[in-house]
Amino acid sequence: MRSNFTSAGEECNAMKRYCQSLELADNPELIEQYLEAHRHVWPEVIEGQREVGILDMQIYRRGRRLFMIMDTVDGFDFVKDNARLAAMPVQQKWEAYVARFQGADPDAPSTEKWQLMERIF
Repeated sequence: MRSNFTSAGEECNAMKRYCQSLELADNPELIEQYLEAHRHVWPEVIEGQREVGILDMQIYRRGRRLFMIMDTVDGFDFVKDNARLAAMPVQQKWEAYVARFQGADPDAPSTEKWQLMERIF
């Protein structure tokens, strides 16, 4: 991987970072259930993410708006590797489980529910 420098001037390894957003359903009970589900993400989901090159994933919330930060290996291909992840049976079960909490078409793939954001700074 290439070397990069943080804003503090410290050297770090390069990786790709993707930021995405999603709106939750307008239902406080469903939002609480979504939060609870993410307190106990299935280990197989995390394993699948690592297998396709996702190093770290964080999700933040403000009201109904979710903001995801996804750090990946430098060679991560957003379309190809997300398709590999989506093809994994446990990931399909997880997506079906959390779809009811999301304010998006439950049949849409994750890459359509989660809107990729443009970095401006």
